[in-house]
Amino acid sequence: HHHPCFAPSPHARSQHCTLTFEVRRIHYIIYLIMKIAAAALLLAASANAFTAPRVHNSRTATSLSVAQADLDGAQGMIDDILKTKNCGPVFVRLAWHDSGTHDCNIKEEWPASGGAIGSIRFDPEINHGANAGLAGAVKILEPVKEKYPEVSYADIFQMASARGIELAGGPKIDMKYGRVDATGPEMCSPEGNLPDAEAGPEGKFGGAGGTASTEDESAAGHLRKVFHRMGLDDEAIVALSGAHTFGRAYADRSGLGAEKTKFTDGSATKLADGSETTSYTPGGSPWVENWLVFDNSYFTTITDESTDEELLKLTSDKCLWEDEKFGPFAKKFADKDAFFESYAKAHKALSELGSKFENIE
Repeated sequence: HHHPCFAPSPHARSQHCTLTFEVRRIHYIIYLIMKIAAAALLLAASANAFTAPRVHNSRTATSLSVAQADLDGAQGMIDDILKTKNCGPVFVRLAWHDSGTHDCNIKEEWPASGGAIGSIRFDPEINHGANAGLAGAVKILEPVKEKYPEVSYADIFQMASARGIELAGGPKIDMKYGRVDATGPEMCSPEGNLPDAEAGPEGKFGGAGGTASTEDESAAGHLRKVFHRMGLDDEAIVALSGAHTFGRAYADRSGLGAEKTKFTDGSATKLADGSETTSYTPGGSPWVENWLVFDNSYFTTITDESTDEELLKLTSDKCLWEDEKFGPFAKKFADKDAFFESYAKAHKALSELGSKFENIE
């Protein structure tokens, strides 16, 4: 029996029941709130999967599109880099060396035939002899990829090249974007598919090559072996050679050229708008005096005996006039409009070699 002093009164009993009911109700409300919160979190997470920017470098062959707004943003950033650093020529070389590995005779599935697939950013390709100095160009473009991860490296490299030429006074190139990136070093092309400017120690141009031999007794024969393997013709070879009007050769990269010349020693050089700049890294040998302007002066300088002896005239340059099939194009391109028309077409073709494209939305 309860002690009379401790026996619960009927009033206390009903109070206790009410309290228990209240606590239960609060617990239930908390439980409901948590359920709703959990559901909301789940929803947010799944919505996020569609709207959040993907992790840097995650774009693979499975993604189906790139936004035009991102391409425009990337182009704006690239234009700013070009105007600040005047590094258009090295961007042209980067893009060409990415796409120039292409072998049109390889019919296996992409990306077996090489080309403009962004594989140049990986080791071992970036460390191939012909690519000396290009790791720096990849690095300059890295912030563009960071800001616009959905734009492929392959597109960024080709865009930087085309914009470099256009901003230097060159022709407008009808570029196509949406390239899918190579995803790893196993997609790199073998070494030896790119052109040589001068003969090797044995007096021959080229070598055993990566996917096919590029070796030839003559510079013209070597150029044909390299560019015909890409699927490009004689007119394209001469037109693309005309891009030597833009930029310099360096002894520590291609093994050609002087340490510096009177045109590249840090003194002012002309830009396309007629102004001058000293904001470039000194060094190397140019083919023409105004080496930051893209025009057809290559085709009027190489053949001119009276030009400055510090300007480059390589065997692979001179052969364009000496070869009977190249000759007519080399002479024709002394006319700037004729050169620009052929050049824009050849540049576009080169920029799309081996590329796999996806949609632009």
